[in-house]
Amino acid sequence: MTAPRRHALYTVAQVRALDRRAIDVLGIPAGELMRRAAAAAFASLRRHWPDARRIAVYCGPGNNGGDGYLLALLAHEAGLAAEAWALSDEAVGEDAARARAACEQGGVPVLRWDGTSSLPRVDVHVDALYGTGLNRPPQPVAAALIERINVCGAPVLSLDVPSGLNADTGHCPGAAICARLTVSFIAAKRGLHTGQAAAHAGRIELATLDLPESLWQEQPDAHLLEPATLPPRPRDAHKGRNGHVLAIGGEHGTAGAIRLCGEAALRGGAGLVSVATRHEHLPALNAARPELMAHAVDGPQALEPLLARATVLAVGPGLGQGAWGHALWLTALESPLPLVLDADGLNLLATETRRFDDARQVVLTPHPGEAARLLGCSVDDVERDRFAAVRALAQRFGAVAVLKGTGSLVADPDGRLDVCPWGNPGMASGGMGDLLTGLVAALLAQGCPARDAARLGVGLHARAGDLAAREGERGMVASDLLVPLRLLLNGWEA
Repeated sequence: MTAPRRHALYTVAQVRALDRRAIDVLGIPAGELMRRAAAAAFASLRRHWPDARRIAVYCGPGNNGGDGYLLALLAHEAGLAAEAWALSDEAVGEDAARARAACEQGGVPVLRWDGTSSLPRVDVHVDALYGTGLNRPPQPVAAALIERINVCGAPVLSLDVPSGLNADTGHCPGAAICARLTVSFIAAKRGLHTGQAAAHAGRIELATLDLPESLWQEQPDAHLLEPATLPPRPRDAHKGRNGHVLAIGGEHGTAGAIRLCGEAALRGGAGLVSVATRHEHLPALNAARPELMAHAVDGPQALEPLLARATVLAVGPGLGQGAWGHALWLTALESPLPLVLDADGLNLLATETRRFDDARQVVLTPHPGEAARLLGCSVDDVERDRFAAVRALAQRFGAVAVLKGTGSLVADPDGRLDVCPWGNPGMASGGMGDLLTGLVAALLAQGCPARDAARLGVGLHARAGDLAAREGERGMVASDLLVPLRLLLNGWEA
């Protein structure tokens, strides 16, 4: 498997087309693909659980079940105690039927799951119930089996996709397997890398089934981000070459939000960082972080001279939606400067929608709630298809859009999309978004185009969160990311 293939993400329709091409154009029989998939999954099982002596394989009626039957046969032939549990009396499709027959003829017991049976005591459960095609809740009998597997305590290996998870979107419309390991076949499915998938897929391995590179002719739908940072600075660098970020926000009582944004811009490498905020916040900002140039701004007229000196704007952290915040927001949006818009900057945009000029570098960084307000839909609608939501945001507003959350997504107005593979639950705390806003603004200030600033900023932010989480996820706060962020920006790798 080549390195680029590991980072290419495909839709279910694209994977089906690849499968069809392998059969029709390359002349590889469907049964042979099934055998390769079973062999790859069994090899992963032995690597991860070398001491396993007893396994149970739960097989649906389709080709995913066929993979499972053949894996059970391989386990039996290798000396493991293996049994297969079927959801139905017959397999659907010739290849799945042949796989089931081979399993039975090879001496593996095939038992019928009727919803009342007890789970066998095994070392590993193998999930081969549903493949990539499921986009509805599992049937009640299958759902009951899934729920029992999830609470049994033994590890689970899922074949291709954890059953119950939508492989296109990462959404679970009903019960879904919580796997310790998922072995995905032929190509990486995009839905395994965002949203609810993080709680269900476990570790993900890709088995391309020894298919030749000539199979992949169309562009993937999305890509996983790869570790990256900025190049070293030239030895004659000075602050004037690294941009001037103006962070605008901090309504009464929210000095912390704008401070985190400004400090992230400093740690992100901006040469200068100014803060436009309420007068009451100046003493605290000057005492805590004197490198921030804090200014009392009571309205647009006071903001104008700061705009004249800035090269990039970061607008929204602690801004509020009152008269003060709205006036500063309008003034910032009328400026031609590159812009990162977050928090109340996005909430105001939801009430006064506008599309940004194509020539302006703009990055929007909503969480699902803010995205729902911007799109005029519910949070559930956003989470049901995060890919569609982030693309709609980018196209509607003419900006690079970041949809935050597990498996954050970055989309261009032209539809290009990247998925962040890093981050952890410890980052689900206040202030993390303020950091990202300042970091992306700092990258824009140092010359990154909007798409690159968003991709690099999202990746660095999440990787810094993972480094900070080495001391524990629970109790981690946003400022814990600042030191790891600086290390990553300077080429330090964990």
